[in-house]
Amino acid sequence: MMKMQRTLCNEITFKGKGLHSGQDATLVLHPAPEDSGYKICRTDLPGKPVIDAVADLVATTERSTLLKKGDVSISTIEHALSALYALGIDNCLMEVDCAEFPILDGSAAPYIKAIAEVGIMEQKAEREYFVIKHPIEVTDEQTGARILALPDDNFAIEAHLSYDTPLLNYQFASWTNSDDYSTEIAPARSFVFVREIIKLYNAGLIRGGAISNALIIADSPLNDEERAFFSEHYPQFELPSQIGALNPNSSLGNEPARHKILDIIGDLALCGRFIKGHIIAFRPGHGINNKISRLFRKEIKQFESQPPVYDPDAVPVMDINRIKELLPHRFPFLMVDKIISIGHRSIVGVKNVSGNEPFFQGHFPTEPVMPGVLIVEAMAQTGGLLVLNAMEDGDKCSTYFLKIDNVKFRHKVVPGDTLIFKLKMMTEIRRGIANMRGLAFVGNRLVCEAEFMAQITKN
Repeated sequence: MMKMQRTLCNEITFKGKGLHSGQDATLVLHPAPEDSGYKICRTDLPGKPVIDAVADLVATTERSTLLKKGDVSISTIEHALSALYALGIDNCLMEVDCAEFPILDGSAAPYIKAIAEVGIMEQKAEREYFVIKHPIEVTDEQTGARILALPDDNFAIEAHLSYDTPLLNYQFASWTNSDDYSTEIAPARSFVFVREIIKLYNAGLIRGGAISNALIIADSPLNDEERAFFSEHYPQFELPSQIGALNPNSSLGNEPARHKILDIIGDLALCGRFIKGHIIAFRPGHGINNKISRLFRKEIKQFESQPPVYDPDAVPVMDINRIKELLPHRFPFLMVDKIISIGHRSIVGVKNVSGNEPFFQGHFPTEPVMPGVLIVEAMAQTGGLLVLNAMEDGDKCSTYFLKIDNVKFRHKVVPGDTLIFKLKMMTEIRRGIANMRGLAFVGNRLVCEAEFMAQITKN
């Protein structure tokens, strides 16, 4: 079933301190147009520069995820992105007035609560997925971290934690997109060991940290230096005498592992697509998360779009009779058999290549190969159907292609092949001009790609 893109129904404002900078920060989440993805605007800088929230722009992963483009940077974005991604929000503009998102309570729960209050609305464009079709593995020899991504019809995550301490020697948590993120993952706070706190503070970090926005773990009795630090910076906090979590959440016994899942979701959101696959993470952190997110983006960029899922038994959304109502082409030049998916800005069409095609008589008699120009023509007809179907009087209009650019033929098409065409609008239609990018597949193999410019005219 086709899933449509979603965005917020209204803007949401959050105020708090940046975890590491300690600066007062105001973050505003806005609804955003279709296909815009996640974007972050620094409202405190001249010109209000906007950064795309994508894995390619991650500059550092030390205790948080930091994006940087030129002189513009923004950090600690993972909790907000995790909430947006887990709730199935495709498009959002995030405005912030400093270099760091507010840490709030150290979890994603405040975002979930606020989003539930304003609501989520469906948009007209179809959602695209990154489908993991083969095992993908990344490792970090320095930390021993490893992430394995496996094929799955849904989105699922496992987090396996292992630290050199008896208190957190091993911990496990799992989540699927059918589970309740708001109760099982969102409330899990960031965590830190007491032995790390003074080092982090002396390094200029965690200046906005508080007892209320992190799970603090003592894996050995507090020494005099640590007790003095807590007495100075958190005098209201009563220090325990025993080892263990100083401020545990009784409802989340494996809170660190759950928070790792929260972070993984936020960092994977930077790949730019919703994922269908099973993620198994061992000793995860922002560094290894970004590593696999970059790898996903590389595959997405390489193929631009994975082959559409084609079920020959499914009822087409547009059969040959409807196609003939919109297109003037007839045998032997009607090159689209059916449309299996159509949205506001994209379409998927099918052409079954028979050995009886008339062009095989001359191309070539001893080695039948479908002419590349006819593959392009079939893509163009599919694109024409996308445009005409969206118009009230589409059956009274025609599309004439003004320009075809960046055509590449990657594999030959022969009798018995089923061509699957996927076209997507590159821009909105303006002044009767449509710009589209088309891909043609046989099975999982990309055979042709091209960009089209067409003019829409009334007959």
